Amino acid sequence: MYNINLKELCLQTKRDILRMIHNAKSGHPGGSLGATEYLIALFHQVMSFKTKNLQIEEKEEDMFFLSNGHISAVLYSVLARKGYFAVQNLKRFRRINSRLQGHPSVYEKLPGIHVASGSLGQGMSVALGTAQSKKKNNGSIFLYSYHGDGELNEGQNWEAILYAGAKKIDNYIATIDYNFQQIDGNTDKVMHLGNIKMKFESFGWHVLEETKGNCLYSVINILQKAKKKAKKGKPICIILHTDMGNGVDFMNGSYKWHGKSPNDKELKKALHQLPETIGDYDK
Repeated sequence: MYNINLKELCLQTKRDILRMIHNAKSGHPGGSLGATEYLIALFHQVMSFKTKNLQIEEKEEDMFFLSNGHISAVLYSVLARKGYFAVQNLKRFRRINSRLQGHPSVYEKLPGIHVASGSLGQGMSVALGTAQSKKKNNGSIFLYSYHGDGELNEGQNWEAILYAGAKKIDNYIATIDYNFQQIDGNTDKVMHLGNIKMKFESFGWHVLEETKGNCLYSVINILQKAKKKAKKGKPICIILHTDMGNGVDFMNGSYKWHGKSPNDKELKKALHQLPETIGDYDK
């Protein structure tokens, strides 16, 4: 591994996301850009794992599950830049016979991917089952998961939220990407979510909230705070306010970039706002 400035890595990751999706002519740039700081904070400052044993699930290794698997571009970039697989593989994103499909797949045996995801609403159930198993086996690991706010429209989430609180699965930290956008528009207009914090708390969770979800150091701080609050009888929920399309002015806050590939002109304009730092993946 190499030593890098994490703010520079955020910029480079956002460049990766846009270039990958432009090259594939399909993908989900909005949520991927918004989740960049979270994933970099998690993989570089918060999670405990051994990258030298990528193909082996270590008993004492923290695990991460991406529930809203359509933002796979950001996860692939973070994994590649962390050393899970060659950075050059990013240019194969969404290509036929590539391991980097639109939604992460365990079938492709891609290091760092523990579960196939993309069918929204299912990720929390899988994460909870894993966390509960680790806890019963006296493991010291933390289980982390990431979910879109629009994903909370799916009823299975609420069964899982109820179960986690009732069973006191306290080695689990779920983060809700609260950007108020989903594929059909603003979440309040599509299906108003109400007071998420109060809902989770009423189901027996401890809830933390961070309004600066695209400030790297704020994200690191809230994740570290969550770890300190965990393992005390309650699952942890982080409500993380992010901007869809963060870093690109014409994408920022717009649901229209949920699942749209930038054209040549748009890519050039976007990359001008995100300077190359540690090197583009095909150089």
